[in-house]
Amino acid sequence: MHTPRKTATSIGIMGFGAFGRLMARHLQPHFRLRVFDPERPPCPDETGKGIAPADVAEIGACDLVILAVPVSALPSALATLSPHLRAGTVVLDVGSVKIGPALALQAGLPAHVEIVGTHPLFGPQSARHGIRGLKIAICPIRGRSAGRIAAFLRRVLGLEVIMTTPDAHDREVALVQGLTHLIAKILVQMEPLPRRMTTASFDLLMQATEMVRHDSPGVFLAIERANPHARAVRERFFTLAEAMRAHLDGAHRQEPTAAKAGALLPG
Repeated sequence: MHTPRKTATSIGIMGFGAFGRLMARHLQPHFRLRVFDPERPPCPDETGKGIAPADVAEIGACDLVILAVPVSALPSALATLSPHLRAGTVVLDVGSVKIGPALALQAGLPAHVEIVGTHPLFGPQSARHGIRGLKIAICPIRGRSAGRIAAFLRRVLGLEVIMTTPDAHDREVALVQGLTHLIAKILVQMEPLPRRMTTASFDLLMQATEMVRHDSPGVFLAIERANPHARAVRERFFTLAEAMRAHLDGAHRQEPTAAKAGALLPG
């Protein structure tokens, strides 16, 4: 058995897209950050402890490694990273689904590495005014580091931490994110939508749409296809929508015609 590291002082981030940059901004004051992404090299930052570009070996030498890559790219990232990881290193992912990634992490990482699944329940849009008070799901998978990570996220970053399992996470998120992104995708295709004569409820619906409008296609596909519980939620939603359409069409056929309606009015 390896001896777990007591305190992480360095964090390696593999993937530096929109969410990787968001994480770096909030972690950088507290840790030395090393970032690997050939397509998006970081700009060194002189505030806090700094952000430095690194190769995969340098990422693997960090105390904690965050895989900020699309769910579909996780297997290849694990294959690249795995040979460079030291005993006691903690590896976590930030994907929108947890069952598949949890299995991939356990299969693709050596036994001497601790594993924590996470899902920040926010993105660059919803976190544009800060992350304090926002939610993050934590799934302990291997090792004892999940509690320490949860404590840091709660006490230092001010996040609301939800401890869960991969299956319980995916069951709830299939409804929460699955429907949100599905409806948003359809609304965007219905544009142009009214912007002037709107109700408060419609404005809230458009705010929700704007929060996910610019998410990458990979995020949408992960939410809808990589989550094994998402299909059942979609099918139920579409079934209920079809039943509502049938109800409204039936009610329309039962409405009196204009002539009959006029005959019913007092003379």
